Amino acid sequence: MSTFDPAVHLPDDLLERIRSRAAAVDAENRFPDEDLAELTDAGYLALLVPTELGGAGLGLAEVTVLQQRLASAAPATALAINMHLVWTGVAKVLADRGIDTLRFVQEGAVAGEVFAFGISEACNDLVLFGSDTAAVPRGDGSYAFTGTKIFTSLGPVWTQLGLHGLDTTSPDAPQMVYAFVPRTDAVVTRDDWDTVGMRGTQSRTTELHGVVAPADRVVRRVAPGPNPDPIVFGIFSVFEILLASVYTGVARRALDLAVETAKKRTSKKTGLAYSDDPDIRWRVAEMALAYDAMLPQIAALAADVDGRADHGGLWFAKLSGLKHRAAVAAKGIVDEAMLVAGGSSYFTRSELGRLYRDVLAGLFHPSDPESAHSTVAAAWLGPVSGG
Repeated sequence: MSTFDPAVHLPDDLLERIRSRAAAVDAENRFPDEDLAELTDAGYLALLVPTELGGAGLGLAEVTVLQQRLASAAPATALAINMHLVWTGVAKVLADRGIDTLRFVQEGAVAGEVFAFGISEACNDLVLFGSDTAAVPRGDGSYAFTGTKIFTSLGPVWTQLGLHGLDTTSPDAPQMVYAFVPRTDAVVTRDDWDTVGMRGTQSRTTELHGVVAPADRVVRRVAPGPNPDPIVFGIFSVFEILLASVYTGVARRALDLAVETAKKRTSKKTGLAYSDDPDIRWRVAEMALAYDAMLPQIAALAADVDGRADHGGLWFAKLSGLKHRAAVAAKGIVDEAMLVAGGSSYFTRSELGRLYRDVLAGLFHPSDPESAHSTVAAAWLGPVSGG
């Protein structure tokens, strides 16, 4: 039996170099180019690509561990890389189920291509089930996409954008079209990423002005609305599980910093170390209890995707629930860590202060709290009657 060693794929010295740059990346509101270069050289962008294609051949369960590890050093770097890993993960999910249409993604990741995730649109709460982006067929199997995508992580550096749009003109319309487009003059990346946290992701707004996806990069056409198609399942499952991993990694770093601080600080009132204060001990224990609960949940659901488990109609509830719990738990853990550390954590120079800003982003990713609760309610209670 082989033993997975995270340090093989994300060595300690590389992790520490990434950690050492995180504060400057945040303060300067820039993309972590050095991190991407080093991770690319380490083969990190091809973690989920089979060994026979030149990748590391890891499963989703193993990559969740690596993303937690990376997020503990630089949350924004981990979140940005997540969006590339989503597409390589979708390629693996499809290939595992006998669908080889995303082999070019796997081969591209090995060759140094950077894939971005162009799904989110302003005010589009349908997410995967609808799009305001027009996908216009061109007669030769290619499509031209026109619209605006938001929160496009890896904004300054991506080479291929995986996206969706709505075809309303074909005989079988409407159809959701999933495709990949290159960065050309028909794509405008706005320099508009000035956020509270996760600043290094540079998740800029992307304008599409008739950018063309060649016929061999149009990978799926499916009906709008809730759909069990493998492309929809692949995106939703990998996206939610890897997001949960990033925010769980943030939580782990906050917990470690809280423990470190508690051991260093001494009460003027009692003369005792904060680590001996019963209130502080209770607070740290609450953090650890919440953190420990997330690890087996992520591992189990990722293993189920790798193993092609059948959760039937509960799949989407389980996935959205996992992401929701991870985001909420991580925020709670960082909140508690701030209180353990005291007022010094409120300064921008504090790593905990940065984690506090970064963890807020977790609540805004799909599935947001409203969507997660709606999905879970529908899975257990059925659709709202009379709706």
